[in-house]
Amino acid sequence: MKASTIIAATLGLAMAIISVADLSHAQLFPPGGVNNQPVIPFPVAPPAPPPPRIEVPVVPQMNSPPPFALQNTTPGLVTQDTPPKRVLKRERRPSFGERVARCLDDGAAWGLNPNQRAAYSRQCANQ
Repeated sequence: MKASTIIAATLGLAMAIISVADLSHAQLFPPGGVNNQPVIPFPVAPPAPPPPRIEVPVVPQMNSPPPFALQNTTPGLVTQDTPPKRVLKRERRPSFGERVARCLDDGAAWGLNPNQRAAYSRQCANQ
């Protein structure tokens, strides 16, 4: 019995070696061997762009005249430190009758009785 188990084990080992050998023969190698395969180069990143130019802006001086584009006169004549003239006219004051009518309307809107409205409109219109 011992001899039959040794023979069975030896046969099993031999079959395993043969099956592994068959798999290794199934691989195909290019002509010239494994080391003769073409090498695919690794992609190289493009070079970094140059840094942006840093330009210092021109700082305007306190007493320098405004640029020519902002002047509406000849380049040599620049007036400074003078406020512009007022071009807006003052609105005219409403007439006395208009003020009384507005004050009576306000008093009615506030719910005042006629006597209170008369007193309120006199005081309001004279302001």
